[in-house]
Amino acid sequence: MITLSLLHPLHKTPVQSWSFDQEPVIRIGRSTDNHVVLYSAVVSRYHVEVHHLDSGWVVKSIGTNGTYLEGRRIAEAPVEDGIIIRLARSGPNIQINMSEEKRDPLQELLMNRRKADEQRTQNDSTTSKPYDLPEALPHQTTIINT
Repeated sequence: MITLSLLHPLHKTPVQSWSFDQEPVIRIGRSTDNHVVLYSAVVSRYHVEVHHLDSGWVVKSIGTNGTYLEGRRIAEAPVEDGIIIRLARSGPNIQINMSEEKRDPLQELLMNRRKADEQRTQNDSTTSKPYDLPEALPHQTTIINT
């Protein structure tokens, strides 16, 4: 089984997922006859194909604006579990997972948000300055009547 997940642009958490069991080729693009349809101006009508080969899965870029893996434009790349591809330089991110069990996108979203909240809490506790009021509250003014 292979699962493609559209990631939230800021939180990098799954917002929609598609799972496939028997498809030898999965097509992604703007056109409604793709397996995964994404409505974005930078996504080509036929942007990416994910092919199942004897050796595993391969991503093939066929769109005008390119496909990116780790910031580099690719024509073709082998799929490793958990890779994230970006459609066009500023387009949507798709995470590709291969597993025998079906993933629950809602559980993954909640788990990722929990991790992000914990990390944010840790960062806030190390960088906050609770007694430095002018910097913490620059929009407030204290008036003292004498």
